[in-house]
Amino acid sequence: MPITVDIDVMLARRKMSVGELAERVGITPANLAVLKNGRAKAVRFTTLAALCEVLDCQPGDLLHWDPEDAASE
Repeated sequence: MPITVDIDVMLARRKMSVGELAERVGITPANLAVLKNGRAKAVRFTTLAALCEVLDCQPGDLLHWDPEDAASE
């Protein structure tokens, strides 16, 4: 997948656990793990907005596009 989710980086910067983030965002830890581990096929804008609000960041801080991964698909 050419788009990766870097939630781990923001969690480390904010010294926050996955469980705490899931609770504050309003999603299950299992669904957050799917997103965090790159297994998600989609993310709702409302979820992305909640992640950004809780982590005090921009969507670009969480999502990255790797053109080399796109070329291999």
